[in-house]
Amino acid sequence: MSLSRADFHQQHQARARDHALQLFAEKAVMQGAWLNWVASQLYLLRPAEYASMVRRELQQLQEPPAR
Repeated sequence: MSLSRADFHQQHQARARDHALQLFAEKAVMQGAWLNWVASQLYLLRPAEYASMVRRELQQLQEPPAR
């Protein structure tokens, strides 16, 4: 029995957020090389649904704070 999309999201949300935070923490260290590196890290993640969750979390981390 496979998980529904909502169940998968709920089950893996915290892990995806932590993973995104770890990847984002490398941005200051890697600077200009980070974008290619993080893209390669996202490409390696499985399943694809999890990779998408991590990508969305990274996007949120990079957005400027709302005023």
